[in-house]
Amino acid sequence: MQIELVTPSPPDVIDGNRVTALRWQKILTALGHEVALRNAYSGKRCDMLVALHARKSLASITDFRDRWPEAPMLVAMTGSDLYRDLPKNAEVLKVLDQATRLIVLHRRAVFELPESARAKTWVIYQSAEAPDVKLAPPETHFQVAVVAHLRTQKDPFRAAVAARKLPLSSIVQVHHAGRAFDDQMELKAKEEERKNPRYKWLGELTHPKALRLIGSSHLVVIASQYEGGSNVLSEALVAGVPVLVSRTSGLVGTMGDDYPAYFPVGDTSELARLIRRAETEDSFYQLLKDRASRSAWLVRPEQERASWQELIHEISLRKTVQRSFF
Repeated sequence: MQIELVTPSPPDVIDGNRVTALRWQKILTALGHEVALRNAYSGKRCDMLVALHARKSLASITDFRDRWPEAPMLVAMTGSDLYRDLPKNAEVLKVLDQATRLIVLHRRAVFELPESARAKTWVIYQSAEAPDVKLAPPETHFQVAVVAHLRTQKDPFRAAVAARKLPLSSIVQVHHAGRAFDDQMELKAKEEERKNPRYKWLGELTHPKALRLIGSSHLVVIASQYEGGSNVLSEALVAGVPVLVSRTSGLVGTMGDDYPAYFPVGDTSELARLIRRAETEDSFYQLLKDRASRSAWLVRPEQERASWQELIHEISLRKTVQRSFF
């Protein structure tokens, strides 16, 4: 098939949507399809449109559906679609009807959708490649990695503020990779770095360098207010690095209800307590490592590829049945 894959993320920004789009392009190409990755639908005829982000790709979705009412269109629902826009945006609700299939990135996301849309929903967990070489974390300090752009919904400074609450005996260092999209956030990061000796802001890293940061850390913290599906979580799991994560649907949907290292969104004290436990309690740290290893199968590349292969097969069967009526 000739597929147009649309993402609102510009090529010069390596955010979660762009990483996901590039990975999906690679998977679909490996499955034998011609895939054009764009910021907006070209207007040309293609066999299928895959739109990443319902609200931000709305113009592309509407244009494609107006031109080709019967053509298959897959819409991936992001965190902001599900947890911010869906409850109050009529245009996003309209997308649910226009899409042939809705893609969500964890099993709990299905229940964020209206019952009428659930039958057309497909769960595809985001995968990550396991590192070729196991990196050793530093011996001089207990390194906590945060890989999050400086956006409010990522709560990017929560780990830094939690580190301030640790006792003087702690050797925790928070290394934060992420781009500041405005001067205010950049000033906030630099001020935190100046005041907080446990915090280092690395700015935006290339994806390979961000993966090395994750793989060479003792711990990864994901403090998001909401997540549709976290690439950083997948990357930490396949690298065997323990995670502390906010109790949000998108993270619980991957780690399971009984994961022992959740903290409430915005709860600095509880996050500090968990960081300290991971730093000082070998049994707790090993438990988190074991859970990372047990959860990693869900985000292996072969699992995501199989999900896409099954979905494309289902879409192809649907197209064959439609053609039989003409």
